Amino acid sequence: MIPLLWRERLLEVAGPRQSGRVCRMIGLHLEIEGVDAAIGESIHVQLSQREEVVAEVVAVNDGRLVCMPLGALDGLRYGAPATAMRRPPSFPVGRNLLGRVIDAEGRPLDGKGPIFPDALVSVVNSPPEPMARRLISEQLSLGVRVLDTMVPCGRGQRIGVFAGAGVGKSTLLSMMIRGSAADVKVLSLVGERGREVKEFVENDLGDEGLRDAVVVVATSDQPPLLRIRAALAATRLAEWFRDEGDDVLLIMDSLTRLAMAQREVGLSTGEPPSARGYPPSTTSLMARLLERAGNAAVGSITGIYSVLVDGDDMSDPVADSARSILDGHITLSRHRAQLGRYPAVSVLESISRLESAILTKEQRALALQVRSLLASLEQAQDLIDVGAYRSGSNPMVDRALQILEPLERVFGQGVDEASNEVEAWEALRLAMEVRA
Repeated sequence: MIPLLWRERLLEVAGPRQSGRVCRMIGLHLEIEGVDAAIGESIHVQLSQREEVVAEVVAVNDGRLVCMPLGALDGLRYGAPATAMRRPPSFPVGRNLLGRVIDAEGRPLDGKGPIFPDALVSVVNSPPEPMARRLISEQLSLGVRVLDTMVPCGRGQRIGVFAGAGVGKSTLLSMMIRGSAADVKVLSLVGERGREVKEFVENDLGDEGLRDAVVVVATSDQPPLLRIRAALAATRLAEWFRDEGDDVLLIMDSLTRLAMAQREVGLSTGEPPSARGYPPSTTSLMARLLERAGNAAVGSITGIYSVLVDGDDMSDPVADSARSILDGHITLSRHRAQLGRYPAVSVLESISRLESAILTKEQRALALQVRSLLASLEQAQDLIDVGAYRSGSNPMVDRALQILEPLERVFGQGVDEASNEVEAWEALRLAMEVRA
């Protein structure tokens, strides 16, 4: 039996083709004339007798197709033949992808041999209809105590991890993958450094984390369209598992690099820049992509999207847009990271918009009590630091100082330390019972 990917390639060769030629190349895009193709379809451009590159139609301008290449254009000449494939890009899906590391086009990167998928699907898909989505009513443990108690995540919720560079974002994501109670995990590394991909897969993720996971990679040196494709493909793969009835954890690192890739595409095709140079299509792409996660009639996709905030500036346009779409945000604190307190989650700056739907009354009351005490402590921190605070001045601050060390033991967690939401809530309850 001929493998599915090979059958598709044979059909491409045997099917009818329409040819044109490359008539212009500016910056990151090239223009093709003499070919009738729709936006999103693939075009094969002949570089030499033995080499070709695939491009995707991203715009139409004065009867010419504006295309973004998916590979290097070394050797490209004016008038190079271009052939329409009459189909949008496809991506392999199936359970044989579990435990594999693949690129944005579905090709294996892990040296474990070829992949035999169950189907080939388009990376573009529509989100579930609003009234067809099941309500989020059940907590999904992420395996991180501070998150399971103070920023709880429901099955089908979408949460952002907002952090500057070097505060433990990737380590926290790896802890979620290993500790999550989801059936399947899909990880998308968008614009990641090539050096860090293997380090993340082998050191942070490990064999245990990779067993029921799929990793989709597009490194920073690859064309912007491939970086966008990695995010779309990972989401489409998660949707396939969701349609099979699985609870899927989709982790994307990072949404900021996806926005940067779309900025490159948009500006290259003539879109007007807006805030910090991001064209309008950037916000549109983020909204379409994030809405595809969530609950459907069967199964769920719980989305965790990291957002790299430039210079710890939370008013960054990408961060603002993400917060307006997502169902909650986890903020990592550089100050906590500098003190060596990991995970460096800032409890007071993080929130889950669905905690009222997934927590019991007792759990909500306990979490609210912790937040109130930590807020009182933060307000008095300057006085405490200079030794001007006197015990008995504020009962809330006195109580916060009593439980601070037990709370830090609950919220602190080693990378390889396993946990679940039941253990996390019990540990938090015991910490709140501590008396001087």
